[in-house]
Amino acid sequence: MQRCLTLAAKALGNTYPNPLVGAVVVHQNKIIGEGWHQKAGEAHAEVHALNQVKDPSLLPESTLYVNLEPCSHVGKTPPCADFICKYGIKKVVVASRDPNPLVAGQGIAKLKKAGVEVIESILTQEAEFLNRRFYTFHQKKRPYIVLKWAQTHDGFIAPLQKEVAQPFWISNALAKQRVHQWRSEEASILVGAQTVVDDNPELTTREWPGHNPLRLILDPSGRVPKDAKVLTDGYPSVLFHSKNQKSSSSSIKEQVVLNPFNIEKLMEYCYEKQLLSLIVEGGQKTLQSFIDLNLWDEARVFNASTTLDQGVKAPRLQSKPQREEKIKDNLLQTYFR
Repeated sequence: MQRCLTLAAKALGNTYPNPLVGAVVVHQNKIIGEGWHQKAGEAHAEVHALNQVKDPSLLPESTLYVNLEPCSHVGKTPPCADFICKYGIKKVVVASRDPNPLVAGQGIAKLKKAGVEVIESILTQEAEFLNRRFYTFHQKKRPYIVLKWAQTHDGFIAPLQKEVAQPFWISNALAKQRVHQWRSEEASILVGAQTVVDDNPELTTREWPGHNPLRLILDPSGRVPKDAKVLTDGYPSVLFHSKNQKSSSSSIKEQVVLNPFNIEKLMEYCYEKQLLSLIVEGGQKTLQSFIDLNLWDEARVFNASTTLDQGVKAPRLQSKPQREEKIKDNLLQTYFR
């Protein structure tokens, strides 16, 4: 099962809106096939693993391990439960049940009805943590929310004023690369209009291979400049406006009116669009609004040794970090709600 989790994690950021799934076929304590779900719309983990078995005659005497309940419904691919039964597998070990209402125990029921022995709850906690985005989306009807910022030793995230509209990097170059890696792992990224005005950010994965998250911009008053990078480059962005404030600054970017204009309405949009995860990168007002609403799941905070003496105060978290990691001269602290 641990091998299943390791395989599943390889596809982080590439399977949305699907979960991360790995599968391993074992015959007489030897792995004879394995695979993972690599991209949404493509074959699932069980299919990859079973197709890798060179001698299919071994399958009726083999055990299939999978970290998430095999699907039982027709989506972009046929049901995995049917595929497993077709190959004559007699024993399946599952880490956790699928929270998607389209499955939710039905895959396991189908296997049992076909005479397959199903063993559940092996490394369940680890499996659900790996798929915490998928579980949060289906159980809470919203994306898994990651807050991220960097702060100076004296508690500031930016200077009060800047001469040029570009990002002010407090963390070091390795930390910046880590941020781009994080972006590649999430379905969407959010900033407020003030961040676009002050920093003119790209919010892409320039320093890490991987897809760019969908950029969400909170712009209730239509303040995002027409020449902002998030409007003029070739990557998708969605601008959220308040009623009657929809901007005509860009014809190629999606614009959405939130009425009322609040985070709860934004969450409804994310759920409707099947955005399983959201990384919030600022600014201070936007980050603090999520914290004040207790609407976050994970926070990643870089602490630098530099000082500003005065500036924009960092958001306030009323909890202690569960993880700490040194990245050269920066301390990365991770919080889980």
